[in-house]
Amino acid sequence: MITFLVCLELLVVAYFLYGAHLDRVAGIRNTADVPSKTLFDGVDYIPLPRWKTFLIQLLNIAGLGPIFGALLGAAYGPVAFVWITVGGIFFGAMHDFFSGVISLRNGGQSLPELVGKYLGGGAKSVMRWFSLALMILVGAVFMSQPAELIAERISAPALSGVAFASPAGHTFSTLLIIILALILVYYVVATLLPIDKIIGKIYPIFGFLLIFMALGILWALFTEYGASIPEFAGFKNMKADAERFPLVPMLFTTIACGAISGFHATQSPLMARCMRNENESRVVFYGAMIAESVIALIWAAIGMSFWGGVEGLNGAIATYGGKAAVLVDKIATATLGDTLAYFVIFGVVACAITSGDTAFRSARLIAADMFGIEQKSIAKRLAICFPIFAVGLIIILCLPFGTIWSYFAWANQTLAVFTLWTICVWLHKKGKNIWIALVPAMVMTYVCTSYIFVSPLMFGMSNRLVAYLLGGVATGAIAWFMLKKVYTYGKTNS
Repeated sequence: MITFLVCLELLVVAYFLYGAHLDRVAGIRNTADVPSKTLFDGVDYIPLPRWKTFLIQLLNIAGLGPIFGALLGAAYGPVAFVWITVGGIFFGAMHDFFSGVISLRNGGQSLPELVGKYLGGGAKSVMRWFSLALMILVGAVFMSQPAELIAERISAPALSGVAFASPAGHTFSTLLIIILALILVYYVVATLLPIDKIIGKIYPIFGFLLIFMALGILWALFTEYGASIPEFAGFKNMKADAERFPLVPMLFTTIACGAISGFHATQSPLMARCMRNENESRVVFYGAMIAESVIALIWAAIGMSFWGGVEGLNGAIATYGGKAAVLVDKIATATLGDTLAYFVIFGVVACAITSGDTAFRSARLIAADMFGIEQKSIAKRLAICFPIFAVGLIIILCLPFGTIWSYFAWANQTLAVFTLWTICVWLHKKGKNIWIALVPAMVMTYVCTSYIFVSPLMFGMSNRLVAYLLGGVATGAIAWFMLKKVYTYGKTNS
């Protein structure tokens, strides 16, 4: 349990020390104008209290990632603790902080617009379509999974028969179709309404629920399961099929939201448009990511300890077919009892749904920025929303969930790469030390390029040395191109 406690303490201390350092690097100013005041529109640009923006940001970025990803990533062993801690402090929280501050300083612009400003028009065009596709993928994932979780918990024999079989071979019961339809209706409403009507009112409640879930599991660790948490003793890959799933790059894509996730940079502009003061940046952006890393650390620890060790966890993953939702259900029921377990499952569903609707909301805003469509008119919001939701439904119906999730995981970290290089350019323009972003940018670039050659879902090259060398060559080429961008721009204020 010592490794777990040390990592937990490091995450908390980092908020006060490294977070304060990033405040100074960014030059946070209490008197600076913020978009919620200068661009107030009553829909997306609305000032909200700091405690609300923090909880909404936490819920937006969390989703299923720090729970499902941490449980599955724990199968690699205690090295997962190291990645969550180092990644959370120096990669993810830094990434979230600067992407949020840059958006705040640029009128709450969405990520593609920011990438275009600092990396050029070509990168902007790529990022517009890439991030729009990722947001729709996220929305599709977080529409299908809560629907299946709810359907599994509801006993309705009359509605459980197969009503539809998708081209991907996935069967949909009448009950599942009804739940999907209800979630879709909610998504449409939440995406269209002003941010303070639904998101601003109920998301803070769900944010508290997410924290409550983690505290309940933490209590179980301290009172019963702590002795079974393995200690870090080296970078050993303990996953059942270690040869097929090497630590680099697979651990880095399995545990994303608990360490670093490009998806977060698409969510930061939502709160950048609602913050009342620049000095809220550390709480809302850095703090929310640190909180998510703590949640991921807790779920990784219970995953390793609940089944008596990493080997037991790998066995459970095999037994339940890799369904993290089932693992969560088993853990919650045993540690918290049937009644509280329902709250945990409800919390998991709420996390998924709330991240899904903000993903679709981000997709709407990205599309609006792309095509220059104002969003005060509900008719124009609808004109963007309907095609987006239609594509999301097609993805659910035509692709297996495993395929959607796998490509989402890679695309998610690739998005983080673009964001990290954008931060490098921004820091250089401010005359600041770029190494705090450059090292994470290089590491994540290598993770994403090597994934293409190593992952069995892509090229899956059997000769790992060649695969890693090709990843290194690709990383070098990308780094050369990006560093030219960094040093082409002069040191100008932005």
